[in-house]
Amino acid sequence: MQEILDTFHPGLFAGRHVIVSGGSSGIGLSIAQGFARLGARVTATGSSEDKIAARQRDAQPGDPRFARLDVRDAEAVGRFMAEAGAIDVLVNGQGIARPGDEWDEATFAEVLDVNLTSAFRLTMAALPALKASRGAVVNVASMLSYLADAEVPSYTASKTGVLGLTRAMAHRFGPDGVRVNAIAPGYHRTDMTRALWSNPPDAERIAARSALRRWGTVDDLVGAAVFLCSPAAAFITGVALPVDGGFHTG
Repeated sequence: MQEILDTFHPGLFAGRHVIVSGGSSGIGLSIAQGFARLGARVTATGSSEDKIAARQRDAQPGDPRFARLDVRDAEAVGRFMAEAGAIDVLVNGQGIARPGDEWDEATFAEVLDVNLTSAFRLTMAALPALKASRGAVVNVASMLSYLADAEVPSYTASKTGVLGLTRAMAHRFGPDGVRVNAIAPGYHRTDMTRALWSNPPDAERIAARSALRRWGTVDDLVGAAVFLCSPAAAFITGVALPVDGGFHTG
């Protein structure tokens, strides 16, 4: 990650408060750590008590602060954002997938709530603080915002919806100086994709379709998220930036 962060001024986010939901593992954790290393005060949330406890136990000075938050609970989200104080950046990184089970209506609804509705819920709760800071929001979409996977219909629908929500929010909140963009990860080595990258035939097939002929890492997403929240992107809003090594265009 350090090579990526060397692209930016080390104090770029000094004095800023960044909240990253889904920040206790995987993509969200890497993004949270990236902002922290650029000087931000970072609060990373997750739903697992065990993961949060482990992150808090191992935290070093300058690391993100970790807090448990169930993004499905509107009252809990409201309380959390009200107590957060100033908010300069919100990264909606929460996400789940239930391969093979999402054709069940209850499971479909659960995935949709976590991946899409909670991005709306979190942003609306943080909006007063974001307006005050003229802040930025980054939603985490997916290459399945553009493609399809019959094993995960709700994940596909929710991540496609993230693009529409991003555009609508950008126009709704733009007059208040709040920018809203998205990043769309491809195949990155995370716990969610472990079954694929740990199986050599699948791993090789996926890498071969990428224009860069490799899998992504979680650190590959840090620069894109930081850029979209930086002054360099001051006139960029309502866009989704694919970070997939060219996979979805192959």
